[in-house]
Amino acid sequence: MILSLIAVAFTACKKDETQAVLDPAKTIASNLSASKNSLVLTKTDQANSAVTFTYSKANFGFNAGATYTLQFAVKGTNFASPQEVSLDATGTTKSFTVLDFNALMLKLNLPFDQASNIQTRVKAVLSSNVAPTYSSIVEMSVKPYPLIDYIYVPGDYQGWNPSTADSLISPTGNGVYSGVIDFGAKVGGSLEFKLTPKKEWTVAYGDAGGSKISASAGNNLKVGTEYQYKLTADLNAKTFAAEKYSFGIIGDATPTGWGSDTNMKYNNGTRTWSITVSLLGGKDIKFRLNDDWATNYGGKDGVASLNGDNIRIAADGTYKVSFSEVDKTYSVVKQ
Repeated sequence: MILSLIAVAFTACKKDETQAVLDPAKTIASNLSASKNSLVLTKTDQANSAVTFTYSKANFGFNAGATYTLQFAVKGTNFASPQEVSLDATGTTKSFTVLDFNALMLKLNLPFDQASNIQTRVKAVLSSNVAPTYSSIVEMSVKPYPLIDYIYVPGDYQGWNPSTADSLISPTGNGVYSGVIDFGAKVGGSLEFKLTPKKEWTVAYGDAGGSKISASAGNNLKVGTEYQYKLTADLNAKTFAAEKYSFGIIGDATPTGWGSDTNMKYNNGTRTWSITVSLLGGKDIKFRLNDDWATNYGGKDGVASLNGDNIRIAADGTYKVSFSEVDKTYSVVKQ
């Protein structure tokens, strides 16, 4: 009897534990759907709703605290470099305004003049030790609109006045800005400046060292004492780069002949180089970068081409000469 009671006691003390075991074969991925599969986005509608995505949570076989991300990629890239948007752990929908969705599409570098095919899916991550699960792919056709944005470059070249400073441009509003600034020349030192998102000193980016910029950096950004510089600022990565960058005209039609360039002025708004200059008729000009033949443009009938033919000037006179490295066009208009 005593032995029986001891056996019963030991049996009563044993507990059956239920352990959660992940079985990938039984995991059910999220479902995803979109309220619209074809979108033509316009700036006039930017405050309106663009699209709503509805998704379900992945089923791992037990109550799992997974994180969810909505991924977007150009069709055919196999999501190699997707744009990602975090999803609410407790929600099942994600809505975008036209403005927000357009900005997301611009980060995919979609063209403005035609619709592009993209793909989207939900990525569910349980832990770093478990492979993510992905929903089925939703196909979409999207045509975005350009969203131009600017930052400004106040500095000693223009009296440190943000309200009159030249600008860098982001054609797609993706946080990466570039442009060419005419710093003139400074005797006895570097040319100094800062970057401001607005034409005021509320926020100003300075030199944080190692090609980095920061709104809390007290040091000014600097370039050498050359004429014009191409500046590139990435406000996402907080990085900055500068390089000497100046186009000029050269040729026997110009005041300095084939011996040296006559520098042109860059307009960051139109992204064109131009100069008004006296030219000789029956002679030629070309466009050169940084006073070097490594990059030179010629052309015919207003179309510029790398290493192209000389451009003949019809008659003596004062001309406004313009050149677009972006559009590969030029014009020579007598004044």
